[in-house]
Amino acid sequence: MTALLKFLLTFLILALATPAMAQVRIKDIVTVEGVRSNQLVGYGLVVGLNGTGDSLRNAPFTQRAIEGMLERLGIGNLTEDQMRTANTAAVMVTADLPPFARAGSTIDVVVSSLGDASSLRGGTLIVTPLSAADGEIYAVAQGPIAVAGYAAQGLNASIVEGVPTGARIENGAIVEREVEFAFNDLDRVLLALRNPDFVTAKRVESAINAELPGAATAMDPRTIAIELSGKVSMMEMMAYIEPIIVEPDQVAKVIIDARSGTIVIGANVRIDRVAVSQGGLTVTVRDDFNVSQPETLSIGGTTVVVPNSTVGVEKRDAKFAVIDGSVSLQRLVDGLNAIGVGATETISILQAIKAAGALHADLEII
Repeated sequence: MTALLKFLLTFLILALATPAMAQVRIKDIVTVEGVRSNQLVGYGLVVGLNGTGDSLRNAPFTQRAIEGMLERLGIGNLTEDQMRTANTAAVMVTADLPPFARAGSTIDVVVSSLGDASSLRGGTLIVTPLSAADGEIYAVAQGPIAVAGYAAQGLNASIVEGVPTGARIENGAIVEREVEFAFNDLDRVLLALRNPDFVTAKRVESAINAELPGAATAMDPRTIAIELSGKVSMMEMMAYIEPIIVEPDQVAKVIIDARSGTIVIGANVRIDRVAVSQGGLTVTVRDDFNVSQPETLSIGGTTVVVPNSTVGVEKRDAKFAVIDGSVSLQRLVDGLNAIGVGATETISILQAIKAAGALHADLEII
């Protein structure tokens, strides 16, 4: 029995010393140096609108664009009156060129009105070159527009739902130029943590080196260097590293959106022992209007409106709740719920606890 008890005690100690089960893959918390998208932009015209396009008087750039388009198509020498139309709109076209995109592949584009067009619904984007920051053209966009919003207007009323002057074209651009990047020829790459942290960087280094000894070196809280080892290529090595499971660490943080009353509390948030009381007054003001009529057959009497105001004050008794020191997230939520407070009151309580120095977390208000 003594030997069995010693064995069980040793097993429990080792079990408690074992780290918590890992949660995420490395590919979900890092980005790879050089593997990124590139932003593209272009200026184009949307045609085929049902009278909801730019007014050429208020958007002279639209008129110039129409002139240039028609001249390229062999139609010129048109007067200003001959070109007056409300079925065309000038737009800015944006897109993201994904990494390793090849010539002939398609990408999505976003179309946004540049002039005073009221809606792009039913329009078609004509050929629009998309260039990057270096001035080179990498894609060409064209196609029918899909608008989520709508606008309708009558003589005395109008309604607008969503944003009818912004649209999206799925697979609306064709890649014409590739971004040269020989990833497989690299012998060293850098992994960048999306959320920099010393502990997480060290855990990533240890997890990689456990599978590929000596391959990873944590350089700082954000960067882990990967050295090519063996006869495998960098492509094969990254394919082996990305599925490795690690447990990232988190900074204790409380996020508050005061506009919507949304509160997000991180799992590592801790507070010291505090007593919380929350109460207040609710003041209600009600105005009723009574009509005073003159008596029948009275001379000189008039009908008057007599206001009658009622003011009521409701006092809610303040309750104290003691929240023990170094409590977990669940205990904190239970303590706040015990005094029956809502989102607005919880925000004020958290700010007060932080001001008292009892909240051990970053309090961020957005």
